[in-house]
Amino acid sequence: MMPDYRNDDERAAWATAENLVQKARAMLLEAEKAMEQWRTGKEMNKQRCARKGISASDAEIRWSASSVAKAAISGNTFHVGLATMYYTAANAHYARALYLRERD
Repeated sequence: MMPDYRNDDERAAWATAENLVQKARAMLLEAEKAMEQWRTGKEMNKQRCARKGISASDAEIRWSASSVAKAAISGNTFHVGLATMYYTAANAHYARALYLRERD
């Protein structure tokens, strides 16, 4: 955290960066939820298939082709992409705040 601000533009850039980092963290939590949904579904499918005498490799194929698995992977990919975007934008705002600090 920056200790003291030298001007309002620097303060605004830093605050914007902090806000973007919070959004990025929220997106990573959503990505983790989607990945956990995928893992849980995969395990449940594996157990269901084992009870029916379906091999583990066939269970894997069936799971990866399911709409639930595809939605979970899509959700994970989407939220990781958003988190990356927010972190990149936050980095730019942090750099701007530091530039404004050094400029004065």
